[in-house]
Amino acid sequence: MNFWIYLVGIAVVIGGIGWGLSTAHVSTTWTLIICLIMLGVGIITAVTHMRQKDPPA
Repeated sequence: MNFWIYLVGIAVVIGGIGWGLSTAHVSTTWTLIICLIMLGVGIITAVTHMRQKDPPA
């Protein structure tokens, strides 16, 4: 899977979470904090999954 496709998927998930939190009347500060944490986890996960494997010795 392409790195950018993975990040677009993460952005859609984060958008859905943000929308759900705003619909539940969670404060904007907490919504932004949660979305930033999710973005960081998504980037770390994307980099981990897209990393080239070392060739066997």
